[in-house]
Amino acid sequence: MDFQDVVRRRRMVRRYDLDRPVPEEIVERLLDNAMRAPSAGFSQGFGYLVLDTQEDIARFRAASTPVEQPENWLAANVQAPLLIVVHSNKDAYLDRYAEPDKGHTDRAEDWWPVPYWDVDAGMSALLILQTAVDAGLGACFFGLPADRIPVYREQFGVPDNFSPIGAISIGYSDEPPRDLSKRRKRATELVHRGRWTS
Repeated sequence: MDFQDVVRRRRMVRRYDLDRPVPEEIVERLLDNAMRAPSAGFSQGFGYLVLDTQEDIARFRAASTPVEQPENWLAANVQAPLLIVVHSNKDAYLDRYAEPDKGHTDRAEDWWPVPYWDVDAGMSALLILQTAVDAGLGACFFGLPADRIPVYREQFGVPDNFSPIGAISIGYSDEPPRDLSKRRKRATELVHRGRWTS
């Protein structure tokens, strides 16, 4: 598929054909592409948890369901043949930037203008979303409730230095096409050239 078509067709899909598993070669392509995301200092502070059985996805739902207002969280209701939880590892970045070629002598994080470990993991997630479209699949990125992250970690053995930035449900779409053009903001509202103007 042409790259511009991938960009135009990418949307968040929330309903999937549960009788059609994602072929393993596509799962591998999703992960291979994700690991090619940019990373500051080539730190590669990514981590992925792949859940591809209904039993594991049910455990994910149980671990991610908040006590209050569970209906407001896709994590608590997701039904998909495949989930990939994307994690960032801050320690990989702090260790890398304490090396001699980076000019820092300690692992301080106060000089980082933004948490690039999360930024880079987000770019990795976008590559998964785009690869899914290119493979003819639907996908949706969603967050985990903050108060359920300890339960999620315990349930799946996720080390403390890996933070889940979100999960991606993936599968063959079972949704009708939607026209979002009326909701899309105009470039003049988002793009500023030479000077930020309101």
